[in-house]
Amino acid sequence: MASAVGPEETGDRRNVSDAAGVVVLGACATWSLISAAVHAGRPEGVLLAILAVAAGYAAGRIGGALLPVAAPCAGALAGVSLTLTVPHLAPGPQIVTPLGHSGATAAVLTLSAGAACCAAWAASAPVLRLALRMLAAGIAVTAAALGSTTGFVTCTAVVLCSLAAGHLRHRGVGIAALALTATAVTGLIWAVAGHALPGGFASWLEGQLTRHRIQLWQDALHLAHDDPALGVGPGRFGELSTTATGTLLSDGKPHSAPLQQVAEQGVVGLLLLGAAFGWMLFALWRTARPTPVALTAGAALTAVAAIAAVGNALSFTSVSVGAGLLAGLATARPLAGGSAQREDDVRVRGDRPVP
Repeated sequence: MASAVGPEETGDRRNVSDAAGVVVLGACATWSLISAAVHAGRPEGVLLAILAVAAGYAAGRIGGALLPVAAPCAGALAGVSLTLTVPHLAPGPQIVTPLGHSGATAAVLTLSAGAACCAAWAASAPVLRLALRMLAAGIAVTAAALGSTTGFVTCTAVVLCSLAAGHLRHRGVGIAALALTATAVTGLIWAVAGHALPGGFASWLEGQLTRHRIQLWQDALHLAHDDPALGVGPGRFGELSTTATGTLLSDGKPHSAPLQQVAEQGVVGLLLLGAAFGWMLFALWRTARPTPVALTAGAALTAVAAIAAVGNALSFTSVSVGAGLLAGLATARPLAGGSAQREDDVRVRGDRPVP
């Protein structure tokens, strides 16, 4: 990834990643319909999420190509405005699901911070770059002011990862680290649900995550064991979970995207969810954009994946659209001559940003 690439190779990279995305998202939609047909499930929520990701990705590709700096900046500001103005995204007291709406808040703000950092790397003027990084830092402060501790931590992590990405020569190392991080988080929540952790550590996590959430995770594993191939059907967890049915004001979700997938769509659904995340990382690895842009977007998407692994963030359309939008912005090929020339110069110098 450190050598200069020509237009033909750039086009081949884009075609391969786009084709992979079509196959993965198409497979996710098809499998949800198959699982729903077998168990009389309701695949509308899954199909809406897939459509939201695809629409966001397409919008990001268009906006990033036309306005490589302004588009991600506008996306960052839109995410903050959405969080502040939409009541359902504002974190507040939750009786049953402390990481329901607050998880969506953290995810949207994290994506916004990632978009601001991507805009900073795409900017050529030092003053503008500094201003955009201050915007990203301000988003982290906003998360803290709203009481979203998770959002503050993930936004800060994205900003720090973005700064560190400027010193990383080969993006493959960073992409691999992000994939391992997402896998480790998934393995951890699986171990918590399966009582596979040491007693002291498990007790501490239970205090942080709440007993109710862990019981939902355990129900998800039990349902997955009943039908590991197809699951119980999309949208049916709330009907079959003893914890969810016995809880007042339950939203019928296990509050973990991987566990919800394996419970409702079986092992195949879980693998397809992982493939969708892997496709985004693959597209960022193959993109002709500079390494700092790719790794910044990857860090934000990985943070959102971690939030979704312990919460209900992916049930919010704004999060799905935002994730697709950021991935599209970070993989778009700018049409502006100045921006394209600058990015070519960056790649010729080993994919490290230059003054």
